[in-house]
Amino acid sequence: MYSNNYTLFFVFIVTVVLGTMLSFTKDNVKDLQDQNLKADVQKTILRSLNFEENLLASNESIEQTFKNYIDAKCVNIQGEIVNCNIEEVDIEKNEEVLPIYIRMNNNEIQGIALPVAGKGLWSTIFGYIALTPDTDSVLGIQFYKHGETPGLGGEVEKKWFTDNFVNHPLKKPNGEVKYVPKKIRDNSGKIVSIKVVKGGVDYSESNSASIHQVDGISGATVTADGVTDFLLEDLLRYEKTLDKIRDYGTI
Repeated sequence: MYSNNYTLFFVFIVTVVLGTMLSFTKDNVKDLQDQNLKADVQKTILRSLNFEENLLASNESIEQTFKNYIDAKCVNIQGEIVNCNIEEVDIEKNEEVLPIYIRMNNNEIQGIALPVAGKGLWSTIFGYIALTPDTDSVLGIQFYKHGETPGLGGEVEKKWFTDNFVNHPLKKPNGEVKYVPKKIRDNSGKIVSIKVVKGGVDYSESNSASIHQVDGISGATVTADGVTDFLLEDLLRYEKTLDKIRDYGTI
């Protein structure tokens, strides 16, 4: 028979060994989770900027594409570049430091991606909206994190909804229809953003505002109104930065 001291010592050793193993495993899993989260955010940014899916097939290819083509900066509401750790900026709460991701090719801007976030019905919705180099129109939009109801507000992340932002039907004089991006600026250059319209957009010629509107989500009015509100709010925070890019081709 083993003594009580031996049993207690054995239990102590087993506990220490298992605790060390669990701690080591937890640290390794956390590192992997952090890498996957970083890759997921980068993929969302790249998708909003219309990168081809074959460049987003793995974490490694996402990281390399991001490194090769994206100029990531932080600005303030005055449109001035500021120092920051861009991965640590809270895009929902931080009002002083604004991340911006610029798609570059041969020193030319091909798109500008901005983080957007705001309240839906049940949760904060996070995403990225990308604009054309003239900062007039939507290049793409992606939502990647939310807690909205599947099949209702959760539809914000679906392709049919995000495609609304880049597929505005424009009738040519010859009767043909071509599709152009929705515009975030009106004819005077003022940022008016995009409104999510309950019941769908009226595309009749009498509704000149349709270029700034997208179809809503059936049964998800609160979520749609939230998207409308935070898109305008976040775009206006970047107004001076976007004006600089529009007017001078750089920040």
